[in-house]
Amino acid sequence: MIIFDEQTRVFHLTNEKISYLIQIEDFDYVTHLYFGKKIGQYSNLRKYRRIDRAFSPNPEGWQDRCFSLDTMLMEYPAHGGGDFREGGLRLKFGDGSKVSDFRYDGYQILQGKPALAGLPATYVTADDQAETLELYLVDALSQLRLTLSYTIFADQAVITRHTKLENLGTETVEINRLASGVLDFYARDLEVIQLNGAWGHERQMTREAIYQGIKVYDSKRGASSHEQNPFVALVEPTTSEFTGEAIGCCLVYSGNHETVIQQDHYRQTRVIMGINSYDFAWQLTPKDSFTTPEVVYTYSDAGLNQMSATFHDLFNQHLVRGNHQFKERPTLINNWEATYFDFNEEKIMEIVNEAKALGIEMFVLDDGWFGERDDDYRSLGDWFEYEEKINLQRLAEQVHAKGMKFGLWVEPEMISANSRLHEQHPDWVLHVPNRGRSLSRSQHVLDFSREDVRENIYQQLKAIFDRVPVDYVKWDMNRNMTEVYSLLLSPECQGEVAHRYILGLYDFLERLVNEYPTILFESCSGGGGRFDAGMLYYMPQTWTSDNTDAIARLNIQYGTSLAYPISTMGSHVSAVPNHQTHRKTSLAIRGNVAMSGVFGYELDLTKLTEEEKAEIKEQLVFYKAHRRLFQFGRFIRLVSPFDHNTCAWMFVDEQKDEAIVFYFRKLAQASSPVETIRLAGLDPEKVYTLNGNDITGAECMYLGLYIDETLMGDYATQMFHLKAK
Repeated sequence: MIIFDEQTRVFHLTNEKISYLIQIEDFDYVTHLYFGKKIGQYSNLRKYRRIDRAFSPNPEGWQDRCFSLDTMLMEYPAHGGGDFREGGLRLKFGDGSKVSDFRYDGYQILQGKPALAGLPATYVTADDQAETLELYLVDALSQLRLTLSYTIFADQAVITRHTKLENLGTETVEINRLASGVLDFYARDLEVIQLNGAWGHERQMTREAIYQGIKVYDSKRGASSHEQNPFVALVEPTTSEFTGEAIGCCLVYSGNHETVIQQDHYRQTRVIMGINSYDFAWQLTPKDSFTTPEVVYTYSDAGLNQMSATFHDLFNQHLVRGNHQFKERPTLINNWEATYFDFNEEKIMEIVNEAKALGIEMFVLDDGWFGERDDDYRSLGDWFEYEEKINLQRLAEQVHAKGMKFGLWVEPEMISANSRLHEQHPDWVLHVPNRGRSLSRSQHVLDFSREDVRENIYQQLKAIFDRVPVDYVKWDMNRNMTEVYSLLLSPECQGEVAHRYILGLYDFLERLVNEYPTILFESCSGGGGRFDAGMLYYMPQTWTSDNTDAIARLNIQYGTSLAYPISTMGSHVSAVPNHQTHRKTSLAIRGNVAMSGVFGYELDLTKLTEEEKAEIKEQLVFYKAHRRLFQFGRFIRLVSPFDHNTCAWMFVDEQKDEAIVFYFRKLAQASSPVETIRLAGLDPEKVYTLNGNDITGAECMYLGLYIDETLMGDYATQMFHLKAK
């Protein structure tokens, strides 16, 4: 899959779907040629075009004014040597200089894909599933060695990249930016799709043209954040869900991140993705090295749905790990919106009894079971049970006795100012000495860059998990970082704290999931504040949003699906009026939206009417009968809620024998036109049954299906279930 032409000095990474071309140019500069649809044989006609460009400087010793780093497509541009665009790395040397000059110094091709020490990354289970290219670049003066790593998978339109910088010299070098990957494009019209938002309004699709200048999409919050997901897609103006080119870029990282998109004065576009360079300063001492997180690039020549399918397959097969990787996830009831902090064992068992009768498979005890936690002003950090309120072991055993699984909520990275742990260790909080300490949700952030802090929290959780038979853990994180300072680091190393925190978190999670492999872990950060590929490496699913309103969830789940599989998206039916939007919607639309994810309920089951219970029973029976299709089938977006009053998506099994389609309408309209929906992903030659009628796949996809004209009122929904004969 990786070929090096000694004569042209071109590396060609290729499989049956894609090609990625790199050339070693004059002066041993590493240039980018192409990433896109497979090219069977490259003829070396795409070399850098030598044109005399005014104000574009030339390398020392080169008399031809037509050669300039300022106009090349680069694989990994440095700073200060003639390329005036944003660079992939920015360093500061002991003499105060910031100029570096990295040149090609060799390569190695490896079978398979090496792991990234201390970092989440995609993986393979057999060496024939991937090949890896390591390009070595050196800065001769500083004796720094840069390794650019590229992995191509055998059967997927994917290139993954990461970067490693080694200090082989005798002086410490400060890293201010070290990107995971840089991707340059020749002059062409491009647009960017990014996923922004807020708490309860995560991963909203925004599409905009790229013009000359710089766009930065980032998080400085210490987490991947509700506000800006570490994902972008570069598309053509004509790219749709089903047509056109799309290149997806997704960072496998859970902390501060940045994506810099720059179009230069010749309409060439550069995309830089990696750890946020804002306030980042890493002291790279002699003989030490620094490795970046991984960035995943996908290519599609058939629109956004194909791009998403590639991400979904890659993340399900080569990122998610452990016992639950391909297991169907259980349906659950979470007591949070039913009780909040006001519960006791009797109230919980009333909910459990109702859940069992309805056919729900797991009960999850949310916040309020530990310390003296009767509100969100206290007890984070005190991970022992609130004995006056609950007996965890007895409760878990009662839940298990009913044939149900038992889950538990935790928030281990946080500490309440009012807690025993804070009384004992106020220095364990991220804070700047002699300055005030910001509060958010009346809590502080524990310094997870410190091993002693992590060990204390780990032992507290271990004492619970070793005694209480827990099947599921919801891992929450309800506060972003402020006063980012660690007492154990020297002043010059304070720019490392945010990244060291994430490395400490990853170390903690790796230890935890290895010690408790049977527990199903779900990550959460006030809902979707840390929904990223890095967390999926440790926890196979994420609570998609605290906003459980069905209409709001249309946008949230549609946007999330651009990169992340349905099997990773927790989605629940909650009470109405909805606790976040105060909107009233039917159980039917709440159920259809929530079934388009990992299905559960979050309401007080003891307050349901008999009619509501009967409808919920039907939802559960249907979902469990088609759970594998929902969680691991091919998900196809049909109509975008960002552009229309309606929304539609569907699930198709691998053999194209069964499909389930959901249609949603937000607001009713008088004198509305006859509406049809065209499906996708079916076998045009197969005959399917639909509501007792026979219909071919071709008819479904090319003619379309009528939407029921009797659907009345706002927030309407319809489901189509097709099975091949």
